[in-house]
Amino acid sequence: MATTYDLFINNERVRTENQEYFPAINPYTREEWASIPQASTAQVADAIAAARHAYDTVWSKTSGYDRAKLLHRLADILDANAERMAIMETTDNGKVIRETYSQMGFAARAYRFFAGCADKIFGDTIPLDQRNVFDFTRREPVGVAVLITAWNSPMGLLSNKLAPALAAGNCVVIKPSEHASVTTLEFANFIKEAGFPPGVVNVVTGDYRAGQALLTSGRVDRVSFTGSPAVGRQIASDAGRALVPVTLELGGKSPNIIFDDAELDRAVVGALAGIFAATGQTCIAGSRLLVQRGVYKQVSERLVERARKIKLGNPLDKSTEMGTAANEPQFKRILGSIDNAVKEGATLTCGGKAATGENLAKGFFIEPTIFTDVHNSMTLAQEEVFGPVLSIIPFDTEEEAISIANDTKYGLASGVWTTNLSRALRMSRAIHAGTVWVNTYRAASVMAPFGGFKDSGYGKERGVIALEEFLQTKNVMIDFSDEERDPFAIKV
Repeated sequence: MATTYDLFINNERVRTENQEYFPAINPYTREEWASIPQASTAQVADAIAAARHAYDTVWSKTSGYDRAKLLHRLADILDANAERMAIMETTDNGKVIRETYSQMGFAARAYRFFAGCADKIFGDTIPLDQRNVFDFTRREPVGVAVLITAWNSPMGLLSNKLAPALAAGNCVVIKPSEHASVTTLEFANFIKEAGFPPGVVNVVTGDYRAGQALLTSGRVDRVSFTGSPAVGRQIASDAGRALVPVTLELGGKSPNIIFDDAELDRAVVGALAGIFAATGQTCIAGSRLLVQRGVYKQVSERLVERARKIKLGNPLDKSTEMGTAANEPQFKRILGSIDNAVKEGATLTCGGKAATGENLAKGFFIEPTIFTDVHNSMTLAQEEVFGPVLSIIPFDTEEEAISIANDTKYGLASGVWTTNLSRALRMSRAIHAGTVWVNTYRAASVMAPFGGFKDSGYGKERGVIALEEFLQTKNVMIDFSDEERDPFAIKV
């Protein structure tokens, strides 16, 4: 029987008499397993008002030390419920349980990391030309922030935003993707259990209508969004009209580059993990594998051999290596991209269709798919597929690898596989991407900044720098001189 959820506003579960709901579909069984509320414009306004009231009356007056204690409690509660939350997230989006469980731990670590930052938000003392003026800066929260997350990693993506937002002293309204809302609604219970004051964290769910109501309210101070570039542009436009700053973490078409001097065993594993982990449904997927021509045939053959052995199945089974597409629209988009790549002339060497077989019949399964003889000008190499589809592109020289790597509108992540330290440093400088991994791929740390260039967005998440997205600087001048001044002269 499907569980019915309600909105979370002012630390209370909220519904109206005629509340609209929509189904949450398990992508493995294609069955409805939860019922999610569609927030109305009035409910969105209530959530913003609750956040504003909490900020003005309570949260802006709460010390960093006390904010830190609450964040630590929140992390403890998430850890205690990690297995249950992982099962829910896997049921909601089809990602394998090993990864969703790991992401719960990653999210808890983020809340602890930023708890450690909450009482260390310092301003500066600035020596001026005027000797009798004391000048200093204050770092203050922006106020009310809107946090919009994607369906591929709801808890992990939320922690990237919520942890620094709360540590910096802001109140928030969260809107998860309509395709994966359950864990965010469950997480709201932890907010109340941890002891956060009413209104500090609010959760509204629904489709684009709820998002538009948030962005056009004229009553928020910051927006942080993870999703597609198309939606990111619309959000930036809507927010820009109200002069609301935005952090955008968008798509990617990341190059993963294997040189002929690389340790190929490690590089092949890294290439597999870079594209087939999370069923390729990750913005940092290494979907363009650039391989130096001397090892191109060897690497391609080894990847095809290993990809054919990837175990598909129930995402809740710990032995499953690759789960489903997260929802039916994404399932169809991935298959459409594969068909188009064949028409463009790329050579299909592995997979290429919906996966069938025992325990796969109902799920949105797609075979691990590899294309060789891909040219970087092909749509397959330029547009984000967001699925288990790998393009293998040959190159000859380091200069050519750099040219191909940067020949994209995206700039989120990249990988370099080489045993040559000088080359690694040259490549890390030359690649236009927010992250460069060397001899690893898809690694993450809450301490390390994350964010993209170009169409992959702007602003940073994770790391101490993420606090800057949720802070503003105030300058204070105190004149302690006894001199009389000309009231019409600028005091310099």
